[in-house]
Amino acid sequence: MKLKYKILVHLAFWVYIFNQIFLSIIMMKGKEYDPFGEITIYPMTSFLTFYAFYFSIGRVFNYRKKILPVLMLIAVFLLLIPTRIGLEYLFWNYIGASHLPSYKSLIINNSWWFNSLRLTIIYGIYSLLVQLAIRWYESQKMKTELLVQTKASELALLRSQIKPHFLFNTLNNIYSLVYTKSDEAPEAVVKLSAIMRYMLYDATADVVPLEKEIEYLKSFIALENIRLRQKDFVELTVSGSSESRTIAPMILIPFVENAFKHGCKKCENPGIRINLFMDQQWIQFEVINYLNRSETINKDQVGGIGLQNIRRRLELLYPGRHKLEISQTSELYSVLLILWN
Repeated sequence: MKLKYKILVHLAFWVYIFNQIFLSIIMMKGKEYDPFGEITIYPMTSFLTFYAFYFSIGRVFNYRKKILPVLMLIAVFLLLIPTRIGLEYLFWNYIGASHLPSYKSLIINNSWWFNSLRLTIIYGIYSLLVQLAIRWYESQKMKTELLVQTKASELALLRSQIKPHFLFNTLNNIYSLVYTKSDEAPEAVVKLSAIMRYMLYDATADVVPLEKEIEYLKSFIALENIRLRQKDFVELTVSGSSESRTIAPMILIPFVENAFKHGCKKCENPGIRINLFMDQQWIQFEVINYLNRSETINKDQVGGIGLQNIRRRLELLYPGRHKLEISQTSELYSVLLILWN
């Protein structure tokens, strides 16, 4: 907790204490009661008691070995009682004597000792509560900061697993085009440039405009179509308005890559159907592809980086705001992802 907030906590505590003092003065108005001590010596001894305990308790919390700080705390407690009585006695004898009805017979009796003990314990409890409140706040703040740092590090690791995988696949595709001296190689290089620009600059942010994610999907699909030489192999349907909508970068592409990887290339076209619907509340993304009958897909294998990776990213980026359904038949494999605000 910053120093200014600690000061505010302490100020709030003393406002509460003085409020109790003034309330007791008002309630005793009209009775044989002299409030002089309530607004002079007693706040002074209370202040001394509170901060003597406050700093002693702080040492108990800060030291790993507790024996010495605890012994010091006990010594402070034992010293505070006679110190309070001594200060009060000197005050009433030399400063406040005129306010005592019988100041000549001022005697330190058992009730005085008991009252000093009672107030010492009360302000010791107050100081402990203030210390615990400040330390609880600092502990919660530290836990929150550690959680944020952990999530950021985990997301960075997950992204680092995604990027090389896409680059390697795409470079392999372009290599095959160049090797066969295809006229489509220049277009593939342009598409790769757009993909790398997105991955290196845009995808480092927490969210990106949905339009950029869609353009990235289209570039990826175009590269795959060039490799497969089947223009009608993918049917992409985008409906709704993407204006002012954002999305976590590269959260959709693994499912599309998975469809290309395991989809049946010799089945009827379109071999892959991709539907993206969005409005102000929802983003619904569906990928359906035919399967090679000779190949069994492990549902935990998505985009080469694993469904577990994707699920974890969704948990971190859309906690309680996503739904992922994966189903498989003998012929079709489908993924339905819903994100909401």
